[in-house]
Amino acid sequence: MTHRKKLLAQPIQHIDITQHNVVPLVQAMRGLAYSARDLARAADIYDRMVRDQNCGIILCLAGSLISAGLKQVFVDLVRHRMVDAIVATGANIVDQDFFEALGFKHYIAEEKYRSGMFDAELRAARIDRIYDTFIDEDELRICDETTRLIADSLEPRPYSSREFIREMGAWLKKNPGGAGVGQKKTRNIPGAGAADSIVAAAYDMDVPIFCPAFSDCSAGFGLVAHQHERRHAGQPMLTLDSVRDFYELTQIKIHNPNTGIFMIGGGVPKNFTQDVVVAADVLGHEVPMHQYAVQVTVADVRDGALSSSTLKEASSWGKVDTAFEQMVYAEATLAVPLLAGYAYHQAGWRQRQARRFGRLFQHPDAGPFG
Repeated sequence: MTHRKKLLAQPIQHIDITQHNVVPLVQAMRGLAYSARDLARAADIYDRMVRDQNCGIILCLAGSLISAGLKQVFVDLVRHRMVDAIVATGANIVDQDFFEALGFKHYIAEEKYRSGMFDAELRAARIDRIYDTFIDEDELRICDETTRLIADSLEPRPYSSREFIREMGAWLKKNPGGAGVGQKKTRNIPGAGAADSIVAAAYDMDVPIFCPAFSDCSAGFGLVAHQHERRHAGQPMLTLDSVRDFYELTQIKIHNPNTGIFMIGGGVPKNFTQDVVVAADVLGHEVPMHQYAVQVTVADVRDGALSSSTLKEASSWGKVDTAFEQMVYAEATLAVPLLAGYAYHQAGWRQRQARRFGRLFQHPDAGPFG
């Protein structure tokens, strides 16, 4: 076995919350203190969101979550009607989720590589590191190329990130054997659909996915290549419209005023989602603040960063109600399986109807756009 193959020998195993009933453990944490009690209250709030038949649930994803082994958690939340819309970083959706949907993997790194002392060795081997996780750079370039091929196949006009990600989902459905888009073939791309994915599940369930900073990921490289080719050929090109992202997510809030947010990390997805309450007001619609809110973060509230700003602080801006909000200061791979697993095994989703917000945008002259 070559050194490179040895480094990429042990794939990350995505945790399956359906196989672990954590309800008794989380219930026991109510009698503890500190972060354990906060997590138990947060689990109850998320369960309330799922059971509230009027609530539209928005999942926010920031940080390297899919590469860390949480992909199946979010897939299950989508497929079991526990999420109605997603706002995420491009890295989670493209570099990590769509990447794995192409049949690729993230790999467990040996303990010594976390030190950073061997990063030059990894660079020479074309291996990228995320803390204690490895990615094959050659495979990541194929992911970049696939997004370019998708862009090349579409009508050259402005798109919201939601529109483009839905096209990615359609690509996964149309190309289970790895064939390219249209007349083109995707070189060395394994069978799409070899692994389940958030993008594929969201496509099936009409759950819209927004990436407000979409170019900051493999899609960005693919779209840069698309625009470069089109510019040199004097041809029209596909572009991204981030304002349209904001407008579309605001339309969801107007269409379904009662909302809850389940935030992993912070940053752009957090602020983008909280701001739709204010945006709706700017558009002349009086909508309530987000009624439910849970955030999992390790950010320090003292540093002034958006990721650390509390949900109570968001209430001062008119974005989040304080009746059912909870900050959980914990690392995502520890807290999310407990929070999501608790709500899943409480089974409130069995009586919940899928909202299929994605269908709001299929006929823009109808519904909330009218």
